[in-house]
Amino acid sequence: MDQRSDSLIKAASVRAPIAFDLMADADGRAALARDLGIRAIKKLSFKGQVEPDGADDLRLQALLGATVVQDCVVTNEPVTTRIDEEVLRRYLADMTEPEGDEVEMPEDETTDSLPETLDLNQIMAEALSLALPPWPRAEGVDPVDVTVTEPGKTPLTDEDLRPFAALKALRDPKADTDGDNG
Repeated sequence: MDQRSDSLIKAASVRAPIAFDLMADADGRAALARDLGIRAIKKLSFKGQVEPDGADDLRLQALLGATVVQDCVVTNEPVTTRIDEEVLRRYLADMTEPEGDEVEMPEDETTDSLPETLDLNQIMAEALSLALPPWPRAEGVDPVDVTVTEPGKTPLTDEDLRPFAALKALRDPKADTDGDNG
C-alpha cells in the first residue's frame, strides 16, 4: 500500500489502494474554523484510503476525527463536541453533472463525478461541515420555544400542524386558528 503525505491525488494514478493520514496544523484548523463559522477546531485528522472501484471509478473510505468548539444556540457559551465520523465517497467516471436551475438530489449521497484530482483537504473540510452538530447546546440547557406571528393573530402550534388539525377545525366551527372571529 502506497503512503501519501500530500493532499492531492490524481485520479488517473490510482491503480492500487493509496493510504492517507492527514493531521491539520494549528493554522489550517483556525482557517477552517473561520470558514465554517465556528469558534475553534482543537483537533482534526482524516485517515483512510483511496482505491479503484471497478474499471474506471474510485472509492474513498476514511475516518474523520475532530474536536470542535461551537457557540451554544441558546446561551452563546462554548460547546465542545467530539466527532468521529466514517466517510465514504464513490467517484464515478460515467456520472454526468446535472444542469439547470432545479436538480434532483441523487438517492446515493456518497456518489460524485470523478474529478481529475482528489483534494483530500477539501474532502475533509466538507465531511467536517456535514458532521457538525446543527444546534449545539451547552450542558443543562433546555430547548427554547419561539413563537412568532403577526400582531393580532393566533400563532400556529405544533398541534395545528398535525395532519388531522384541519379536520378538527371543520368538526368544531368554534375552533378558530387565525384569531379572527369571523
